[in-house]
Amino acid sequence: MHSLHSRLLLAASLVLAGFLGATGLALDKAFRVSAEAAMQERLQSHIYALLAAADEDENGRMIPPAELPEPRFSKPDSGLYALIAGASGDPLWHSGSLTGRDIDMTDRQRPGERRFSRLARAGLQLYALAFGVAWEDDAGAEALYTFTVAEDTTVFQAEIDSFRSTLWRWLGGMALVLLLAQGAILRWGLRPLRTVTHDLQQIKKGRAERLDGRYPRELTGLTSSLNSLIEHGKAVQIRYRNSLDDLAHSLKTPLAILQSGQSGNSGSDDAPDAGHALVREQVERMDEIISHQLQRAAVSGRTTLARPVPVGTVVERLVRSLDKVYRGKPVTVELELDPSTTFTGDEADLTEILGNLLENAYKYCRRAVRVGVQTDQHGAGIEIRIEDDGPGIATGQIDTVLQRGRRMDESVPGQGLGLSMASEIIAVYGGQLAISASSIGGTLLRVSFRD
Repeated sequence: MHSLHSRLLLAASLVLAGFLGATGLALDKAFRVSAEAAMQERLQSHIYALLAAADEDENGRMIPPAELPEPRFSKPDSGLYALIAGASGDPLWHSGSLTGRDIDMTDRQRPGERRFSRLARAGLQLYALAFGVAWEDDAGAEALYTFTVAEDTTVFQAEIDSFRSTLWRWLGGMALVLLLAQGAILRWGLRPLRTVTHDLQQIKKGRAERLDGRYPRELTGLTSSLNSLIEHGKAVQIRYRNSLDDLAHSLKTPLAILQSGQSGNSGSDDAPDAGHALVREQVERMDEIISHQLQRAAVSGRTTLARPVPVGTVVERLVRSLDKVYRGKPVTVELELDPSTTFTGDEADLTEILGNLLENAYKYCRRAVRVGVQTDQHGAGIEIRIEDDGPGIATGQIDTVLQRGRRMDESVPGQGLGLSMASEIIAVYGGQLAISASSIGGTLLRVSFRD
C-alpha cells in the first residue's frame, strides 16, 4: 500500500462497506419488527372477528361461532388456526383448520390481557396471539375464555426473505456505484499531486525551471517551498562560482608579489631572508583569502526545517567580541533586543551578516553604535537595525558601497567585501538590506526578513 490513492480508496471502501452493512442490518431489523407488529394486529383482528361471530344460548352463555369470518379457518392445514379455551385451560372449540392436528396453543390470559409469541408445535413454526375474554350471561355470572389465533410463519418468512433479498441487491448495487464514484472522485482530487510530480519531472529533465502551475491552496505551501529550494540551489551554484572567481582574482596579486620578490631580490646579500619573509607574509595572506572565500561560498541559505536562532544572543556575542577588537576606541553600544525574535536559517550565516555590518559600524563610528532587533508588527518577519554616528554614506554612493571591492574610505583597513557579502547572503534568504541616514548622525543599516 505505497500508493496514496490505493490507501484512501481502501479506507473509504471499508468505511462504505461498514456503513452500508450496518444500514442493511438496521433496515432488515426494522422491517422484521414492523412485519411482526403487522402480524400481531392481523391476529388481533381475527380474534375480534371470532368474538363478533360468537352467539348466545337461551341463558346468555357463549356459543362458539358456527360460521367463521375467514375461510382459511375452515380449510385443514391452511396455516391459520383458532382455539377457544375455558377458565381451566381445557380447549372448548377449535377451527376446522386444526382438524387432524394436535397443536396445544392454550395460553390462559386474564380478561383484557393478551400475549403475542412465537411457538414451535408439531413441526410448525407459528406466531400466536392469546386474548383473555370475560363473558357475562343473563344471570350476571362471568365465564372466562381465552381466544387464541395462530398463523404459520411460512408466509411471513417468505416476505422477510423477499425483502432481504431485494434490500441486499439494492445495497450491493449502490455500493458498487458509490465505489466507482468514489474512485473517480479520489482520482480527480489527487490529480494536483500527479501534476506536481509531472512538473518536477519536467524540471529534472531541464524543460522547466520552477513550478509555475496552478495548484490548490493546500499545495501552495509545498510548491512554494520546492520553488524556494530550487532557487536556493541555483543561488548556491552562482555563489560558489562567484566565490571561486573572487578566490582566483584575489590570489593574482600575492602570486605576482611572490614572483617579483623572488626575481627582485636575487642579486642582494639579504635576498634569501627578505625573500623568505615576503613569501611567508604572502602565503599567510593567501590562506586568509582562501578561508574567507570558502566560508563565503558555504552560506547555507533558508531551509524549511532550520532551527530558529535567537537573534539577540548572536548580537550580544558579536558585540562582546568587537568590544575586545576595538578596545582602543571608546565605543558606546546601545542594544534594544527583543528576546523572542528568532531567525529561521543557519546560525553561521546570521553571524556572517551581523558580523560584517557590526564591524562596519564599529569601524566608521565616532563613539556610538545602536542596535535594535524586533519582530515585524504583523508577526510576518524580523527587522534588524544597526546605526552609527560616523560620517555616513551619501545617497548617491549607496549602490557603490554594495559592489564587491568598492570602499568609500580608503584610510580604514579592509578589502571592501563586508557590505557586498552581507547583502548577497541576505538576498539568498529572501531578505532586504536598506541603507539610509541614521537619527544619531551616521548610517542606518536596516535588514528585514519576511516569513
